[in-house]
Amino acid sequence: MLRVRGTTYHFRRIVPPALRTALNRREIWVSLKTGYQNEARKRASILHARTTELFMQAHSVLAEPDALNRLEGLRVALRDLQSVSQSFSVPETGSVPVSAPMSKPQRQSKPAKAPKTALLMLSGALKRFVLNNPHASADTRKATQRAVDLFLQAFGDAPVSIIGGEKAGAFRDLLFSLPASLGKRKSSFTLEEEAQRAKEEGLQTLSGKSVKNHMMRLSALWNQLLQRELVTRNPWTGWSFENGQKTVRRSWTTKELALLASASWHSTSVPEQTFRLVTLIAAYTGMRLGEICTLRKEDLQIIDGILCFLIRPHTETGWAPKTEAGTRMVPVHSKLIKAGVLALKETTKGPYLLPGLETSKQGIRGAALGRAFSLLKIRIGLPAEITFHSFRHTVSTQLRNTDANIREIWIDRLLGHEATHKSQGTTTYLTGITTANLRQTIETISYPETAFRKIPF
Repeated sequence: MLRVRGTTYHFRRIVPPALRTALNRREIWVSLKTGYQNEARKRASILHARTTELFMQAHSVLAEPDALNRLEGLRVALRDLQSVSQSFSVPETGSVPVSAPMSKPQRQSKPAKAPKTALLMLSGALKRFVLNNPHASADTRKATQRAVDLFLQAFGDAPVSIIGGEKAGAFRDLLFSLPASLGKRKSSFTLEEEAQRAKEEGLQTLSGKSVKNHMMRLSALWNQLLQRELVTRNPWTGWSFENGQKTVRRSWTTKELALLASASWHSTSVPEQTFRLVTLIAAYTGMRLGEICTLRKEDLQIIDGILCFLIRPHTETGWAPKTEAGTRMVPVHSKLIKAGVLALKETTKGPYLLPGLETSKQGIRGAALGRAFSLLKIRIGLPAEITFHSFRHTVSTQLRNTDANIREIWIDRLLGHEATHKSQGTTTYLTGITTANLRQTIETISYPETAFRKIPF
């Protein structure tokens, strides 16, 4: 019964074939004067009851001698269904009479119209259910904002109730055609122009994983809208992402690390000393960029006589490790101690351990460093498979290929992975791994002298 035209729901009902000639119409269309589905259903149910009774009366009078006169009254009643919809604009909607009128009702003065209820726009849904949600993580806010911003750039703002599979598919196709460097540099081009430029210049485009991440963020938002019955379905699910270019991240090579170490640092938003220190910590711990940048001074402690980084939730800012296994302690490598990491507790101002990093509007500390690193990587010609996350791949690969007596479960604990082997021993006694064993594991990480020549301290 419900159809959408523009941003407004309409009532549509097919006239039974046996009555079409008598009533002189095939279907009934009436504006419900609302863009909200729940309200539209209520109003449509009133019209459904009204038309049902009119159809029943039409059937009953077809066999009567004065059928023509009676049918003319029913035709008038069907035409006047639009006047019934006028009552939908007033605050108090009375019950609609269901007896068939035999003549056109008398005209009455129109009641004052109530202000139209504003439709929920996509930008409003983002703000209400994500940006203003105290339970949403900073990562969720940032990633969802990015996905919505791309959609708005491409198609403009629109009521969430009319965004369906056609728009979702068009957005997916557009994402696959955008250059992989989008967002890592300033650009005055529209998204369509960016896609055309990528095609003409043969640039690498967004990977299937990146497209999937954007679609999943919108899908998560739509799930909330579904629960509140603000939309009828989720158009962002069920898509394939296999036809995008897939970039598999890998470990650093010795040559690539030497290239990074010799590169000049051009960013004005992050001090070079901070950049060099963050990369050094990543290389000798395997910690994620977000974990490093959010370290606080109290997260550097001596545990069982061993200096350790503590990766744990910060309730005051809402930051938390990516997974439950991400909450862990990581012994500080001797190379980091030599570089002067312990001194940061005394020399850095403020609560955070690392200096020179700002928190973005989305609540991400170190976002500027991530962007600056991506620009540096492009400038010095590193391949797409190498990202900041590649330090984590490098550490994992080194530890798993070492000749030392290192157990797999120690590596998982150090990197914050779920235990590789799901035996009763690993799930029950994982907390029994000693700090000494973790230090033994971390100390097996090593690099050639050319890898980190610009030590910050």
